[in-house]
Amino acid sequence: QVQLQESGPGLVKPSQTLSLTCTVSGVSITSNYYYWSWIRQSPGKGLEWMGAIAFSGSTSYSPSLKTRTSISRDTPKNQFTLQLSSVTPEDTAVYYCARGFDFNYWGQGTQVTVSS
Repeated sequence: QVQLQESGPGLVKPSQTLSLTCTVSGVSITSNYYYWSWIRQSPGKGLEWMGAIAFSGSTSYSPSLKTRTSISRDTPKNQFTLQLSSVTPEDTAVYYCARGFDFNYWGQGTQVTVSS
């Protein structure tokens, strides 16, 4: 059974870097042809795909967030990590990790608030 779990601080100050980790169980993140995404939903807005890391380790990012986003992985721990730099209150959202680009498996989400 594939499970994903997000973890990280719930409060980040403006201009700092938001860092979240997704721990995956039930499948290796290096298994062929799987991609692993980060998605967020801000208050009153729809889902926004932020970026993904492939089974190979290659990454892809949303053009609107590319300059501030970095996704990496820790294969021994079967985790992948999101870093979003220079955050503002507009980055306040529920952040999710998911498998693939069709998001067939999701974590439960974690609320991140950007506030001083």
